Amino acid sequence: MWQKVAFSFPVQLILLHLRKNLLMVALWALLVAIVLGGFGKVLGIPYLFLDPEYLNQVSWLGFFVMGVGLAIFTMAFHMTTYIMEGSRFKFLAILQRPFLHYCLNNGFFPMIFYTIYIIAFIVFQSQNELDSNWEIFKFVLGFVGGSFITYLLLFLYFQSTNKDFFLLFADTVDKRLKKTKIPRANVMNRYKEGQKHEGEVGWYLGTDFRLKMTRPDLARFDRGKLLRVFDQNHLNLFIIQTALIIGMIGIGLFKEVSWFQFPAAVSAVLLMAIITMLLGAVSFWLRGWTTTFLIASLILFNYFSKTSFFNRPHAAYGLDYDTAPAPYNLERIYQLLHPDTIEKDMGNTLEILNHWKERQQEEKPKMVILSTSGGGQRAALWTLRAMQGMQKATQGRFFERCQLITGASGGMIGAAFFRELYLQSLEDPNLDPMDEKFLHQIASDNLNPIIFTLLVNDLFIRSQYFEYGGRKYLKDRGGAFENQLNRNIKGVLDKPLLEYWQPEFEGKIPLMPITPLVINDARKLFISPHSMSYMGISLSRAGGVTEKSQAIDFIRFFGHQDAQNLRFLSALRMGASFPFITPNISLPSAPPMETMDTGLADNFGIQDAFRFMHVFKEWIAANTSGVVLVAIRDSEKITEIEHKAPPTLFQKMMIPLQNIYRNWDHVQTLNNETLFHYMHENLPFALHRVEFEYTTKEMVGRRALLVEATEGGLQQELEKERASLNWRLTAREKKAILENFDSRQNQMALSEFVELLYP
Repeated sequence: MWQKVAFSFPVQLILLHLRKNLLMVALWALLVAIVLGGFGKVLGIPYLFLDPEYLNQVSWLGFFVMGVGLAIFTMAFHMTTYIMEGSRFKFLAILQRPFLHYCLNNGFFPMIFYTIYIIAFIVFQSQNELDSNWEIFKFVLGFVGGSFITYLLLFLYFQSTNKDFFLLFADTVDKRLKKTKIPRANVMNRYKEGQKHEGEVGWYLGTDFRLKMTRPDLARFDRGKLLRVFDQNHLNLFIIQTALIIGMIGIGLFKEVSWFQFPAAVSAVLLMAIITMLLGAVSFWLRGWTTTFLIASLILFNYFSKTSFFNRPHAAYGLDYDTAPAPYNLERIYQLLHPDTIEKDMGNTLEILNHWKERQQEEKPKMVILSTSGGGQRAALWTLRAMQGMQKATQGRFFERCQLITGASGGMIGAAFFRELYLQSLEDPNLDPMDEKFLHQIASDNLNPIIFTLLVNDLFIRSQYFEYGGRKYLKDRGGAFENQLNRNIKGVLDKPLLEYWQPEFEGKIPLMPITPLVINDARKLFISPHSMSYMGISLSRAGGVTEKSQAIDFIRFFGHQDAQNLRFLSALRMGASFPFITPNISLPSAPPMETMDTGLADNFGIQDAFRFMHVFKEWIAANTSGVVLVAIRDSEKITEIEHKAPPTLFQKMMIPLQNIYRNWDHVQTLNNETLFHYMHENLPFALHRVEFEYTTKEMVGRRALLVEATEGGLQQELEKERASLNWRLTAREKKAILENFDSRQNQMALSEFVELLYP
């Protein structure tokens, strides 16, 4: 029995993969780690697999597509390993349906993953507050159905093309092989070499799922003819691999059709399938030279990637990239910060403040300055929920007091959405900015088109163009993000920057500068229809020539590149460019100015808020009764000290980077605390602060998920409940975020806010 198991075909294949194909085994291990929550949980990667959203809903159809994607990846694994290793096992050539037998015996790693995945998504969905178990059953049927249909179609192709020894050599083998125009001499030579290292197999798993003994008289079969069976099989596998790769890339032509915007997890799995099949295709032709070829290709691609053909910039839509680029050097930066320029911009903003004051009903009203933090779609939904809550609690009067909005990333997207809804409601009384439907709109999936466009477009040569504002731009995943967001919120933010000039100037809506970080020199880029050069340098110029300017005024810097016609959605994307997900935008300057997520510099917008207060402190002191700084935080400000278990060796290697990532929020929070208390003591007007926090403590307690805060227990439960940092949220995460505004802590903050504004 031991020999029967040890020298069985499935066990020998497992050992072979662990010895020679460890990279492919690692892909299966990665998928297992993802669905079990051991990889990417903070970013919400497991939820993309456990709760796939397709056509803006989680349904059996999304799981059906998930089944198709995983089946394609599984078949890529079988086809590639069969091409690379199948000729080691000559007994396959005399079996009926040799490739089918190979797949059955090679199913250990796929079956392990399929079992874990089905159990994992059933458990996840059972905790997702679905109406009935019938919904979960439909998900399982959808997934199994998608996989089954894909396997059926592929095996029907293999059944009609792949022949065993007896069928292939019945009568017309010479004619068959002569019709094949693709030369395979190098492959044949490699197969002959491979026979010296043939695997030892005594038993194999048959199509009836029983162990069967291999034929003991295999030596009497002609070795050359046996090899031709594998040659013919491998050629057909190579053809279907090529067809699948071309088909998946070809779908990119229809990437803006919603039916082709697969769930993000499916796009990731298809990418893994493409990589696997490309490896198989290269191995089919090059065999022993495969590694050398891959290394040489990587070196050549790295070298040529800096050329203009491969390194085409990701554009900000609306800007003119055909005119002469704006000179980007220190001399020009400081020219745009001339005292006369700063005085002019301050004068324009003072007019805006006066117009705002005229719209108030009190002689000295409280001014509201709102700062919102970044955090992907989680922050966008949380910000909109908090702003709707404040508007409702003040009977629709909160936003008329708001004069400035600062912040980063997703929080600014949520705030921009509310600001636009409020502006439209001034003209249309039937539009209610507090309508719950807008929460569902901002929370709709944004990730699927990004990852799908990355798969079928950005990883290869970008060649498709589209028009905006009369100019042509290359399509990329950044544009896919903008267009999907635009569809989700029904196009209300799809306008040029210039269209906000008048309502801001008249004080109808607050100023809202978008402030992405300039990668080139770490300055902020202030994107606003009104120039704000005073935010870039001290007014007294006390530092003289040694003072480094802190910001660049977008409108003035790119004036000749049509800055006023920048698509506002592009501006929001510039301030929310999550690494690797949405690409960094390159602006038309010399050298090119590149931008990234605002959160790296000031994730809470507090610094910009205080800078504005400082610049206009005299006007604020004379015309208001003080400022209420409303901070909408995507995280808790005060957290428990985490109890950490002793780290492993690998964890110790990652600790320095983890510490930087985990503490960045705390570092900015502490700096902002110091800045707040300094400004509170020195500003010539009353400064109040109200903070709304997305926190999970009360939610955990309310749901009785935490009986006792044992060491590490509290932190573990908080991580379990906290929504992921992503551009896609599960139904459970959306519900938790919305309910969080009703927590005792946030309701106390709301009461304090109302009392400050209308005592």
